[in-house]
Order: sequence, then structure tokens, then C-alpha cells
Amino acid sequence: MALTLYTKEFRTNFTLAYPVILGMLGHNIMGLVDNIMVGHLGSRQLAAVSLANSFVFIAMSAGIGFSTAITPIVAQGDGAKDDTAVRSVFHNGLFLCTLLGLLLFGAVELGKPLMHLMKQPAEVIALASPFITWVAISLIPMVIFQAYKQFTDGMSLTKYAMYAVVFSNVIHIPINYALIYGVWFVPKLGMMGAAYGTVLSRVAMLIFMHFAIANHKKLGKYFKGFSFSEIKGSMIKKIISLGLPSSMQMLFEVALFTAAIWLSGFLGTTSQAANQIALSLASMTFMFAMGLSVAAMVRVGNQKGLQNFVKLRTVARSVFLMAIIIETVFALLFLVLHNVLPVYFVNIENVLDAKDNVEVLAISSQLLIVAAVFQLSDGVQVVVLGALRGVQDVKVPTLITFAAYWVIGFPLSFYLGLYTPLKATGIWIGLLASLTTAAIFLYLRFNYLANKLIRTGKKAQVIEIETKPLATL
Repeated sequence: MALTLYTKEFRTNFTLAYPVILGMLGHNIMGLVDNIMVGHLGSRQLAAVSLANSFVFIAMSAGIGFSTAITPIVAQGDGAKDDTAVRSVFHNGLFLCTLLGLLLFGAVELGKPLMHLMKQPAEVIALASPFITWVAISLIPMVIFQAYKQFTDGMSLTKYAMYAVVFSNVIHIPINYALIYGVWFVPKLGMMGAAYGTVLSRVAMLIFMHFAIANHKKLGKYFKGFSFSEIKGSMIKKIISLGLPSSMQMLFEVALFTAAIWLSGFLGTTSQAANQIALSLASMTFMFAMGLSVAAMVRVGNQKGLQNFVKLRTVARSVFLMAIIIETVFALLFLVLHNVLPVYFVNIENVLDAKDNVEVLAISSQLLIVAAVFQLSDGVQVVVLGALRGVQDVKVPTLITFAAYWVIGFPLSFYLGLYTPLKATGIWIGLLASLTTAAIFLYLRFNYLANKLIRTGKKAQVIEIETKPLATL
């Protein structure tokens, strides 16, 4: 009976989550396409793309994390039928995300000299430097797109971002192929073709998203009459107060995985390439949990707006259960196919890189075994974070994620990776420890808050009944 309380919510959860999952997979497919196409150019090119993307991905995660503040406020306003609040958060959020996109581009460009300080392989830095500049430019349309996406997610209209991402992938794959390998009149640009393709596809994605929702019968009204007078200090402050900690939460996790790329660089080009293969595959499965995280954020935010706290807890737990089931399936797949999946990322017919490719395959297959184990931890921690954002609790979760990733995870990865025979596998064991710690303590935090909201709600109902005149009872 208790189980059906949660399983009956699966359909609603899935309806909200699957467009987000497909959209997130679409984003990930862009990177996966880059890795597969560039990987066939050689292990050095793959390592360079891995290093370059690590810089850009840190900035992108900060932008995505910040933009998530828009969703719970919109969801709460939508649940309470407050159009004024919804309009305000959309306009102010779009303004902030535009500024943030420009700021992140500048930060990535200025951060390029760090590659030399991190003592990455010289040939990898030479290939990565121009690639970084162009992919950093793509952050501007990407972060602006996130403002649109988080707004529509908060309105429970998650399909539009999915359509935009699918459209961008339809463009991205053929453009990448043509620019990387050269087709007809298009010059062969090698790995730089992947960078140009990313910029073009993300600009197209933003344009598609704007026109799709600006002409929507329910959302079109929020586009009318926009002016800078709509920008209000109070709403800016509210978005930043939620967005900055949310950004830091995502940044802590992504920075740890980026540190894993850099640590792998200390071990050599083959370890760095193998790390990128395992990370690409683990990121694909993570997108399912990310979709469920958005479903948790939206549905919990709606229930907060409705002041139905018992339902809030039930909805959140139903999403947690879905995440556990799905991630268990992925864990089993990784275990069974850990020797098969990496083969698709290297050109085994390349005689010149044959020795390196054999080593890359051996290391990446070991990393996938560790990745299989942390599927559950990774899935749980991100959906619980979504639920916590739904109740607009961000400060304590930020402290939890910092401690899990940088007090526990990074020191373990550093020591096991660089000072034990485990090497790349040791780096990923540190990742496993951090994700497991985060999952446990974030769930304890949510459970505490949900129970507190229920108790507070019941007390408020008692007080309301006790203060009503007898004639009204």
C-alpha cells in the first residue's frame, strides 16, 4: 500500500521529466558527437577536446546552476496563479542570464593560461587553446537559452526546450561532420570544425526556442510590453539569492569531475583520453537523473505554492524512487558492457596510434566499472537537490556539496590517483566517495525540511480553526 502511494505518481513524473531528459541528452549528444568524431583523428586530439571542454564545462555549469533559480519561483507562482510574479521572474531572469553569458565567456578566455600552470602536455595545450575560445563564445547563446528553458520548465511545459535541442542536434551532426572531415566545398578543419559547429548549433537552438514560446498561446503574454522598467531590484536579489548557491552546488560537482580530467592529464595522454570516454558515457546516464531532478523541482515548487506539504513529500519521494530504479538499470549495463562501449570512441584501425588506443581501451573499461557503482549515488544526489531547490532551500545543500566534493572527494582522488598504483581508477574511486556522501546528507536534509513543513502546516491549520468565530465552524 505504501509503495503504491509513490508509484501512482510515476506517470506525472515521467510526463514532466522525459522532455527534459531528451533535451539534456541532446546537449550531451553534442559533446558525444564531438568526442567520437574527434577521437577518430587521434588520442592527442581527443585529449585536447577533453581539456578544452573541461574549462568551458565549468563555466557552463555555473550558468546552468544559476538559471535553475528561475524554475522554482515560476513553479510556485504558477501554482498560486500569480501571473505578475511569473512575468517578473522571467524578465529579470532573462536579463541576468544574458549578463552572465557574457561574463562567463570572458572568464573562460582569461583563464586559458591556467593550462600551462597545471602542467598539461604541451601538444595538448597547443591544440586546446583555439578550441576553447570558440566553444566559450557558444556559452553566450547557451546561458540565454537556459533562461527560456527554466521559465518553461517552471510552467510545466518541458517539451519546448526538448524541441529546440533536437533541432540543434539535427543541425550539429552534419555541420560537425562536414567541418571536421571536409565535404565537397567545405574545408577540412579537423577538431576546430567541432568548435565552429557547436557555436552555430547553439545560436540556432536559442533562435528556435525564442520564436517557439513567444508565439505560444499561454506564454506569449509574458513577452508583450517588455522594457527595462520591468527589471526590479527585489526580484534580481531574490533570483541571485537562490541562483548563486545553486550555481555553486553545480560548480562544486562539475569542478571535481573537471579536476579528474586534469589529474588524468598528469598521468598521461592515454589516461586523459580514457577519462573522457568514461565521463562521456556516465554523463549520458546522468541526464536521466537530471530530468527527474527538474520534475522534482517543478512538482515540489507547485505543492509549495499550494501549501500542500504532505503531497510535497510524497511527490518528492516518488521521484527519488524512480531515480533509484532507472540508475540501477544503468549500473547493470555498465558492468555488462564495460569492455564493449569504449571501442566506439577510438579508431582501432589507426596503426600509428595502435599502442595508445589499446591502453585507452583498457583504462576506460576499468573506469566504467567504478562508474557503474556510483550510478545510484549520482542519481539520488541530483534528484534530492532538485527537490530542495523546489522548496527554495539552497544554502545548507551548498555546504553539503562543498564538503562532499572538496573535503572528501578531491583529496581521495588526488591521493589514490597520483600516489597509488590505482592511478585513473583511484581518481574515480574518489568521485564515488564524494557522490555517496552527498546523496546521504542531502536526503537527510530534505527529509528534515519536509517533515518540518508538514508540522508547521498542521499547526497553522489548528490555529486557523481555533481563531475562527463559532458561527463559521
